This record gives sequence, structure tokens and C-alpha cells, in this order.
Amino acid sequence: MTSPRIFTVLENNPAVMTDLGHRLGLSKDLEFYDIYSLDDPDLLSFIPRPVHALLAIIPLTDAWAKARKEEDDQIEWYEGSGADPVLWFRQTIIHGCGLIGLIHCACNGVPAERITPGSELDRLLQQASPLKMDERAKLLEDSDTIYQASQAAAVNGDTVPPTLDASTKMGQHFVAFVKGRDGHLWELEGSRKRPLDRGVLAQDEDLLSEKALDLGLKRLIEVQSSSEADLRFSCIALAPSSE
Repeated sequence: MTSPRIFTVLENNPAVMTDLGHRLGLSKDLEFYDIYSLDDPDLLSFIPRPVHALLAIIPLTDAWAKARKEEDDQIEWYEGSGADPVLWFRQTIIHGCGLIGLIHCACNGVPAERITPGSELDRLLQQASPLKMDERAKLLEDSDTIYQASQAAAVNGDTVPPTLDASTKMGQHFVAFVKGRDGHLWELEGSRKRPLDRGVLAQDEDLLSEKALDLGLKRLIEVQSSSEADLRFSCIALAPSSE
């Protein structure tokens, strides 16, 4: 199931994702920050805490593709709805992975509790929550407001958006990590079969805590490093505004 509407690829840039989030209803008390290291305390100290979500873009190497297939072969397609600890969207929009990553960050955990009332994200959260997987995807792909906001934000990055042909060949995936209502770390990606529970976090452990990184982003990096493939990745953090 694929939407006929094609989105412009979004850059995983704090300015782009913060702009898009605020256009749609993300609280102005929250914004995205670049992460320059996962281990250096000095570089991490520039990011306000707590960090509510991470949004990473990672090349789909052979090693990661193999690990994804092996995991997906063992799980069922998502059948959940509103009572679940996270809101997850299956991607049917062509090149909509950045948009869906942003929505996963904004519509789960603490950020979901602070969405601007009456905003597009507020409407999306209320309408999508009780729906099943395919109905949620259709709701998202049919939204003219979300499409227009994504297209407007796409031109605000540091680089010119790629052509349709170039973006098709990139082979990169956006992955969001959030803390669900159940206190678990969840890995959310629209091209997987369901939201993925990566383990329990303590109340005081945010998305940049050692445990969250070990269960989430660092685990993916370890999968990538099992081959001699391209290990480049970009990650931004959703945290309290610095202003």
C-alpha cells in the first residue's frame, strides 16, 4: 500500500525538524539539538535534559538489512490501537520517513502531553489513536496540512533537497527512539512491521541515558559495525528549549 503523493526528503537537521514540529503543533518549549557524540560528556552537556526523543538517520547496510529481516520474520504485523503505550505509523508515503520520524518524536511520551491544543498534531493524535495500522497510514497520507507543512520545512535545511531519483538511491532510514507511557524504550520506524519494545527505562533515565543508548542507537551502530559498510549516521535530540 503506497500513497501516490510524493514528499520532498527532509534533512535530519535541528532547524528543519524544529520548524516542522512547531508548524504542526509541537510545544514551543521543546526543540531539536544536534548530537555530536554519544560518549563525550563535554559535547553532551550542551543538550538540555531530559531528552524526550532521538531521531536518527542511518544507511541501510547489508548487516542492518539482514538483522531487520531476521527480527521481522519473528514478529506479527501490528494490530494495536489507542490503548498501546506508543503511537506508531506505518509508512505508506513515498519519502515520508523523515516526517513520520518527527511525528513519532512529537506524539509520544512527554511531548505528546504538551502538544498545542487545536493544532494539526493535536487533531492527528486524537483521530489516529483509536485507528488500526492501515487506517492510521491513510489518515496521514490524506492530510493536506501535513503535506504542505512538510514541503515548506524541507527547503530550510543546509543542503538543497535531493531530486526524486537521487533520494530513491540514498538507502537511508529515519529511526525514532522514544520513552512510552509504560516507561519502556521504543524504536519506531514506519517501514517495520510494528513498534519495537527495546526494554524498560527507570523513571530518571531519559533518551541520552547510558541504558537508553545501549538498548537503542548504540545497538544499531553495533549491528552496522559487524560489516565494513558505511557507518555514517546523523542524530538529533528533542529536549527542552534553550530560550
